[in-house]
Amino acid sequence: MKRFGHLLLFFVVALAACAGGNKQNDDKNAKTDKPQESHAIIPGADQLSAYLPLLEGKKVGLMGNQTSIVGDEKEHLVDVLLREGVDLKFAFAPEHGFRGDIERGEKVDNTVDKKTGLTLHTLYGENAKADSIVGSVDVMIFDLQDVGARFYTYVASMHRVMQLCANQGKKIIVLDRPNPNGDQVDGPVRKDDKFKANISYHKIAMIHGLTVGELAKMINGEGWLDGGKPCDLEVIPVKNWDHSTPYELPVVPSPSLPNYASVRLYMSLCLFEGTDISIGRGTDWPFQVVGYPDPVFGEFTFTPGTRPGMAAHVEQQDNLCYGIDLRNVDTVNEKFTLKYLLDFYNKMPDKSQFFARPEFFDKLAGTDALRKQILAGKNENEIRDSWAEELKDYKEMRTKYLMYADFE
Repeated sequence: MKRFGHLLLFFVVALAACAGGNKQNDDKNAKTDKPQESHAIIPGADQLSAYLPLLEGKKVGLMGNQTSIVGDEKEHLVDVLLREGVDLKFAFAPEHGFRGDIERGEKVDNTVDKKTGLTLHTLYGENAKADSIVGSVDVMIFDLQDVGARFYTYVASMHRVMQLCANQGKKIIVLDRPNPNGDQVDGPVRKDDKFKANISYHKIAMIHGLTVGELAKMINGEGWLDGGKPCDLEVIPVKNWDHSTPYELPVVPSPSLPNYASVRLYMSLCLFEGTDISIGRGTDWPFQVVGYPDPVFGEFTFTPGTRPGMAAHVEQQDNLCYGIDLRNVDTVNEKFTLKYLLDFYNKMPDKSQFFARPEFFDKLAGTDALRKQILAGKNENEIRDSWAEELKDYKEMRTKYLMYADFE
């Protein structure tokens, strides 16, 4: 019996030791979890303590949309600012509208946000009252999620707000966000102003490799505002992110970019917008499939229709398209390439019909040289060699404005 008692005591002690060891391991794991949590990417909008003091006692305007969110709960920045007692007077809405449900190029009307009653104005197109609107506040906030391409029009919207602030002597606070394609700089640099448009607003590389905060600093630093006069700019930087860090957007930036694959492929596929080739608008896979109503382009088929906030190109509406399915590409490693464009051009039976909208294509590219090179039968390496020197100069300029460690 005594021996049994000793064995029982040994068992209890051993069990306690195991439990204690498990607790130590749990504590150790808990401690290692904290640094991991502290290394989470924190966009500028999440850092309320950094910018709310700058808004105290100020009349405030905002340029934002559905990507202007705060925290893991994805609360809209407007709701947060109003709850915090910020004197928010109005918001500007970009191309796709304040809630991001307007198709590209469609008119964005001056209206009222149904959820908050906040007055909305548009900077898409001309707005003769824009100066007086900005003049009515003390400070502007800019918070839009860019995707890293020159032809994505949110950067043109930022330039316009910066210009208005410079005109009126007002401060602009840019709440920075990661660039999901910030790990690359590529494509031709727009040089000639005849190609300037909303889709090619700045003299930067087509895939510019900047956050909106970095680009805002470049706009000021390079004297691109009227008369070279900078605006009063403050950028709230992203924490725990650099240009080598993959970033999957927490909110859809526009109707035709519904997921990470579309955002990554957008860099390469948007040039098709100057052709009649479908890139999946009006399907469940925009910017993830490519096709045309001819079996020569591939075995994969799809039929563009309509989706909320997104319509197919009129030319291919309800037409069975043959082509390629890119939904399973390695999106993290997918970078800008001309291979899809050149492949479809080379397969086109009547190549004279490929560039259906040549002027629009040239504005997307920021030059007419790319279209002429494709027509001349140049391959991707030859085309890349032609813009290598200007891209090198752009990269050198870019380094002056980087706020985050660059990719290798």
